[in-house]
Amino acid sequence: MPFVKFLAAVGLAVVAHLIGMQVDDGFARVVDVFVVVVALHALEGNSLSALFAGLFVGLVHDSLTGGLFGLFGFADTIVGYGTARLAQRLVIQRATGVLAVVAFAAALQETIVVGLMFLLLPEPPFPAPVWIAIRAGVSGVLGMVIYVLTGRWRRSAEARRRNRMGRLRMG
Repeated sequence: MPFVKFLAAVGLAVVAHLIGMQVDDGFARVVDVFVVVVALHALEGNSLSALFAGLFVGLVHDSLTGGLFGLFGFADTIVGYGTARLAQRLVIQRATGVLAVVAFAAALQETIVVGLMFLLLPEPPFPAPVWIAIRAGVSGVLGMVIYVLTGRWRRSAEARRRNRMGRLRMG
């Protein structure tokens, strides 16, 4: 079941990315829905799963951007693994903690991508630092909102399940 949820999250990220790019060409400069998926998946704390999730999501991201294939695959693999290791060492349950982790993951991903472009391209295009900060902040807020909404949905689903079980015992 977690694998199906992960694939659904990747599918939603692809749809959100494609719709966002149709609405405004600068959408990808402002928010990275793919790193949000990787970071939220990695917060579950499974290093190996996060590593492969980062690789898969990064390669999907690479296929949609049209740049050098493998940049986001490599960066998201490191981000997924690093975030999972962080989640193993820290208890991150508050929304503000998720905001900080996802924002840091987005900034780390962008730093790795820029570093790889610097090594691989003769004249790499560097994004302005202000856009890196904006992208990290917006991605962090998006991750926090998704975390809060899915937490509320899980709690209400659990309450509905307990309510049904209570009625079954009474009857």
